[in-house]
Amino acid sequence: MILEAININHYYDKTLDWLLLKGPSVFFGLLLLFIGLWVIKLFAKWMQNSMHKNDVNPSLRPFLSSLIIIVLRILLVLTVMQIIGIQLTFLTVLVGGLSVAAGLALSGTLQNFASGVLILILRPFIVGDNIVAQGQEGTVSSIQIFYTIVKTFDNRTVVIPNSKLSNEVIINISREGSRRLDIEIKLSYSIDYELIVQTFNQTVDGFIGCLDSPQKRIGISSLDDNGYKVLLNVWVKAHGFTDTKLSFQKELMQNLKINGVKLPGM
Repeated sequence: MILEAININHYYDKTLDWLLLKGPSVFFGLLLLFIGLWVIKLFAKWMQNSMHKNDVNPSLRPFLSSLIIIVLRILLVLTVMQIIGIQLTFLTVLVGGLSVAAGLALSGTLQNFASGVLILILRPFIVGDNIVAQGQEGTVSSIQIFYTIVKTFDNRTVVIPNSKLSNEVIINISREGSRRLDIEIKLSYSIDYELIVQTFNQTVDGFIGCLDSPQKRIGISSLDDNGYKVLLNVWVKAHGFTDTKLSFQKELMQNLKINGVKLPGM
C-alpha cells in the first residue's frame, strides 16, 4: 500500500509538473485553434460574397474557396502544433517526400489543373462560344478544372484536356458576334460582270441573314485562261454560320438562274 501511494504521488507530481510547464502552451494553442477556425469561417463567407460581386467565374469559385480555406486550416494546425511543442521535423520531411512523389505521379493532371484555372481566369473562350481546337470545331458546353467539353456540330461530345487548350492555338469563331461569308464563283468571259454584281446585290439585299455593317465587297478575284472569278464578301452572324451559308448559296443560285447566268457545268 505504501508503494502504491508513493507511485501515485510520483505520477501526480509528474502530471502537475507537466501541467505547470506545458499547460499554458496547450491552453493557448487550443484557444488559438478555436478562434482561428472561427475567423477562417468568417473569412470564407466574406470571400464568397467578394467573388460573387467581382463576377468570378462560377466554376472557379468553389475551387478557389476550398483551396484557400484548406491552406489556412493547415497553417493554423501547424502553428498550434508548434505552440504546443510538438516537433514537426519528421512530419515536415514526410510531407515533403509525399509531395514530391505525388507531384511526379500527377504531373499531367496538375498541368491540366493549372491550365483550367488559367482558362477560367483569362477567358480565351466561355461556355457557348464556337471554337476550333485540336482539330475539332464545335460549341463549348462546359469548362471544368481539368478538361473542357466541346459539342461538335454533328452532335459529338469531345472532351479536351485543358493543358492542350492552354498551350496550343485556339480559334474562337463566335466571340466577335459576326463572321465574313466568302462566296466565289467562276464565269466565262461571255457573261457580263455587271450582271453578276447586280445578282449579288439582289441576293444580299433580299436575304435576311446578311448584316449591313461591315459593308459587303464584290470584286474580280482572278483572271484565268478560260474565265474569271468573282468574289463576294458579306457579313453574317457568327452563330448559325453554316446554316446561313447554305441558305444564302441556295438563294444566290436561284437568282443566277432567274437572271439567265449559266455557271460552268449548268
